[in-house]
Amino acid sequence: MILDKPEGLGSTPAVGRVRRLFGAQKAGHGGTLDPLASGVLPIALGEATKTVPFVMDGRKEYRFTLRFGEARSTEDREGEVTATSEARPKDSAIAAVIPAFLGEIEQMPPVFSALKVDGRRAYDLARAGEAVELKPRRVLIERLEFLGRPDRDHADFVVGCGKGTYIRSLGRDLAVALGTVGHLSMLRRTVAGPFREAAAISLPKLEALGHIPALFGALAPVATALDDIPALAVTEAQADRLRQGQPVLLTRDAPPSGALVRAELGDRLVALVRSDGAALQPVRVFNL
Repeated sequence: MILDKPEGLGSTPAVGRVRRLFGAQKAGHGGTLDPLASGVLPIALGEATKTVPFVMDGRKEYRFTLRFGEARSTEDREGEVTATSEARPKDSAIAAVIPAFLGEIEQMPPVFSALKVDGRRAYDLARAGEAVELKPRRVLIERLEFLGRPDRDHADFVVGCGKGTYIRSLGRDLAVALGTVGHLSMLRRTVAGPFREAAAISLPKLEALGHIPALFGALAPVATALDDIPALAVTEAQADRLRQGQPVLLTRDAPPSGALVRAELGDRLVALVRSDGAALQPVRVFNL
């Protein structure tokens, strides 16, 4: 299901509340949102948890507001002020600096992040006052647009990016490139893989449905999480082999070597398979 996560609630507690509503034994989410962020949080239940890695690898899109003049320890409004600046960039300067942040760029993750350092979460080390040494990483920014200025202290943006991009780091680096300091005062995810903001349902609305038959109406089919992956029709015999974890020999219309596809029997998802040039090897098998 596609939850419209509210501000003030972490991703893990949000998953827990949805899991309890549906009585699901297993649940997972398609990409963490900070407590101060809102928006699209795909939550996988039961067999759908097998799709989580593919949703997390998908493209994301966010709207965010950058607050100029204050750097904060968490790089959002929750942290302590660590530096200030009276400099405020002109709109023309903001537009001019954007091209430098497009494409593959090097990005230093926030100290307050879930990345692990010697087996411990970076945010746990930071909260304990310990030094946190993180390494820069390559991330992909496909789209970055300056939307406007609500006032001289704030600027609104929309960004489309690949896996592993930290929007808090992007905001920090934008401010520095503009000769000032800054932090995110608002962050909202509008796209996560194949899921869009328009399809998301709020937690109060979900909880108001109150009983299982109505709740099931809020669910999207498991295959929806894999819409970006091409489908391949298989026979009943081939489906049986895949369900048993066995490969299926390639046919003339088979995908090229290395391709990942959805194996489907009619309208039923059977497995994710990868071509090795000679056969279709099961990657994830679904019991639907």
